Amino acid sequence: MSLTTKIETPSITYEQPVGLYIDGKWTKGKEGKTFDSINPTNEKPICAVHEAGPEDVDVAVAAARKALSTTWAAVTPSDRGRMLTKLADLFERDLDTLAAIESLDNGKALSMSKVDVGLAQGCLRYYGGWADKLHGKVVDTDPETFNYTRHEPVGVCGQIIPWNFPILMWSWKIGPAIACGNTVVLKTAEQTPLSGLYAAKLCEEAGFPPGVINIISGFGKTAGAAISAHMDIDKVAFTGSTLVGRTILQAAAKSNLKKVTLELGGKSPNIVFNDANIDDAISWVNFGIFFNHGQCCCAGSRVYVQEGIYDKFIEQFKARTSKNVVGDPFKPDTFQGPQVSQLQFDRIMNYIQSGKESGAKVEIGGERKGKEGYFIEPTIFSGVSDDMKIVQEEIFGPVCSISKFKTEDEVIEAGNNTTYGLAAAVHTTDLNTAIRVSNKLKAGTVWVNNYNMLSYQTPFGGYKESGIGRELGKYALANYTQVKTVRIRLGGALFG
Repeated sequence: MSLTTKIETPSITYEQPVGLYIDGKWTKGKEGKTFDSINPTNEKPICAVHEAGPEDVDVAVAAARKALSTTWAAVTPSDRGRMLTKLADLFERDLDTLAAIESLDNGKALSMSKVDVGLAQGCLRYYGGWADKLHGKVVDTDPETFNYTRHEPVGVCGQIIPWNFPILMWSWKIGPAIACGNTVVLKTAEQTPLSGLYAAKLCEEAGFPPGVINIISGFGKTAGAAISAHMDIDKVAFTGSTLVGRTILQAAAKSNLKKVTLELGGKSPNIVFNDANIDDAISWVNFGIFFNHGQCCCAGSRVYVQEGIYDKFIEQFKARTSKNVVGDPFKPDTFQGPQVSQLQFDRIMNYIQSGKESGAKVEIGGERKGKEGYFIEPTIFSGVSDDMKIVQEEIFGPVCSISKFKTEDEVIEAGNNTTYGLAAAVHTTDLNTAIRVSNKLKAGTVWVNNYNMLSYQTPFGGYKESGIGRELGKYALANYTQVKTVRIRLGGALFG
């Protein structure tokens, strides 16, 4: 099997790398295995890619370790920044290709894929700017000692990214790690390997030395597990489910106690007060749950509406949701494409069935859309109770529950009644209410009068079981550096 293949999408034809990118070269997996990437729009294979196993992880880690202490160690911080900025330029140049790959492989609307690629290149550019601005401090303790701190790279970083935002998560992981001087072994999600492999090709063009960035395709239970438990990986970063996050944390602890950052699941409350601008709130609530087909860790899947506007809100929300165009991701008016896989489709439909059987009312949706592809109608449940699975568990699909509340204290208690704490939102025209409620919600991000508006300049991560550490912004750099204290004695000997 070749290491590249020609792929035709509805918008562009391009050459797709399908090998493993290790030590600056494209190669086949040691075990000779391949697996298909499936088009979720028509349920047919797009192409086969080479599968990495534990042996391939070993080779990639060895390459990353060698580069860390040789070629990469000789590159100045400014040059690291220039390479990241060049990579961002290449993302911008190939935006249409990367976006088409995302829509083909993941199923998201092409318009949304273009936004993702734009944000990915912005993230890489942002961290390119940070590369030569990482420095320690001089600490004055006494006249006879000179103290300073150094922020040094953690070392070889294993990175495991999800399938819901493939190229965006690629940049979130690569950007800060490389800016801080680390080397990387990144595993793409087995459902969506294509854009990450294409981006590896751009790393070559950007001038990164061999071994600095290694990109492999493989399965979580084999390649992902090998990364998590590897004795020569210094840090692992993972975005995905809380269940898998626990497994990775355990593997890190049982191996070499490697550093870990986890960005995990959520069941985020989206709270609408009586005084909210109802038209704006409905627009944001719609975007908060149905954006990216509901396959978003911070999706506003629990909607709470104050009793004074509840009935009006439901009717207008249903009307707004009915306007969401579900269909072919390459059509210009599509808002919601298919779910990513048969497994995810079945999981969501099981949750919908559970909601129906539990007595919740389907206000709109609740069924499969069409007969081909993994399409699901945008679904709103009302008449829910806190003990229902659809209220407590992360569905990761275009499904939300809507509940009525009376008082501020009541909705804060309900909003925090979850094991998750990734995000939340408050819709109100009262600034005091916005600040008061935001401060009391146990979530890593709280949006006020908007939703899902992330920026690579601001940190993102969760409270409680939604993760450990922060992605993005200056805060992410702390996850990829370790601080060394140097104390220099200026005076004479203290002890004879």
